[in-house]
Amino acid sequence: MGSRFNQRDQKRKVNKIYNIAITIVSILIVIVAVTIFLSDDGTESKKTTTEPNQIAEEKGKVVDKPAGKEEETDSEKVEAEEDSKATEEDEEDSKATEEDEDSKVTEEDTEEKAEDGSDSEKAGDAELVEVEGSGDGNVAATYTSEGWKPVGTEQSGEHTTSFEKDSVDWNEMRKAIANGAGFDEGSMKLWWLQNGGSPNTAIGTVSEGDNPKTFRVHIEWVDGSGWKPVKVEELKTNDKR
Repeated sequence: MGSRFNQRDQKRKVNKIYNIAITIVSILIVIVAVTIFLSDDGTESKKTTTEPNQIAEEKGKVVDKPAGKEEETDSEKVEAEEDSKATEEDEEDSKATEEDEDSKVTEEDTEEKAEDGSDSEKAGDAELVEVEGSGDGNVAATYTSEGWKPVGTEQSGEHTTSFEKDSVDWNEMRKAIANGAGFDEGSMKLWWLQNGGSPNTAIGTVSEGDNPKTFRVHIEWVDGSGWKPVKVEELKTNDKR
């Protein structure tokens, strides 16, 4: 009896120890499970709270460009500015060249016109108009002008044409002939002076300085006002030399 009781009592003790151990293990399992659950919940909450702040910071943050890229951009900008400046300079040079050429052409045209004026249409400030000639084979062109005026006179009373050299009438005829040809009277060469076919008309053949161009100037007397040019003929050759 005593042996059975002891065995039963011993078995009871062992079962009690097992039960206690199982209880302790169960409690530990629960504690561990709760701890893990709480830990996971805190991590998720922290992650959820941190992510919006991180996103906001990333949005507000300016992304720095790589140093090499920035230098490259600056270099490209400088090159672009230099190219633009060079293009502007080329355009300015081209424009200046065109203006110089236009100016040169204008000057050449002016010189040509001046030469024409000094040769075939030389008549002071008067504007010449080319008209039909008389048919003389030695006449290259014939001109007249509404701008010609009498040169004035010192003579009074009834006029008598005088071909006496250095007389008052002679000198006034020279002045009218120079005015018609557009010459300076001091440099004009009077090759011939003759009657123009009536008492109050005259014709002078003249040239200027060393210029071989020769003109035949027709003048007429205006009472009270003096001699006036009426027609100028440009000659092909000086027929009075």
